[in-house]
Amino acid sequence: MAGTTDGHVQGRRLRAHGARVGAGAAAAVAVLALSACSGGSEGGGAELERGESGVMPALERPGPEGFTNTEIQGVTIDVPDDWETQSEGGSLCMSPPGQPACAYGSVSLTPHAAESHPQNWPDRGDELQDDNDWAHNTDQCRSLNTAASGDIGVDSATVTYQDVFEHADGLKSNHTVWDVTCVNDDSFEVRMWFLPISDVLLYVWSADSQYDAVYDQIAASMDTTGYQD
Repeated sequence: MAGTTDGHVQGRRLRAHGARVGAGAAAAVAVLALSACSGGSEGGGAELERGESGVMPALERPGPEGFTNTEIQGVTIDVPDDWETQSEGGSLCMSPPGQPACAYGSVSLTPHAAESHPQNWPDRGDELQDDNDWAHNTDQCRSLNTAASGDIGVDSATVTYQDVFEHADGLKSNHTVWDVTCVNDDSFEVRMWFLPISDVLLYVWSADSQYDAVYDQIAASMDTTGYQD
């Protein structure tokens, strides 16, 4: 179950990296017939009394203003309202305005990531990612000017940030950032949040710096409570 804490690695800070923003407060929901003595759970949930139509189902947690809470295989995450979403091959892809789907600036959320990947990437046995772990195929440059062509090679890659990151459900992922240099001297940044026990991967394919805070807010909102690993 995803209730087990992930990401027990000691943090290794190699450079300062984007301010982390909380996922935002959920909207208050009117609750019917609360027991006067009910203590509720730590998260503030309360049991609804059975009515004529049975027990009312729990309402989906709304995202903060400007975000919509979205789900894939029991994992939920807040997506900016003006971003496009696509669900394909077991992944949820979130693409910023004006960019092709699942390309420059995009974020992908993949449950059962290593389990379903033919090369078992990223390796669930690795607590720390190495310089060349930024992708399963490290041959193609993804900078803004080269992402569409797909025919520019990669010269080198370096881990620039490595630490743990806490998500909305309290689980801590291994958070790694790479700087990748292309053979034409272009460069791009890749970001990964990986829960190795739950096998859930959140991945920025090629980061657009204008969305630095948005990436962290998306990551902070990830909740695996309804997910089975």
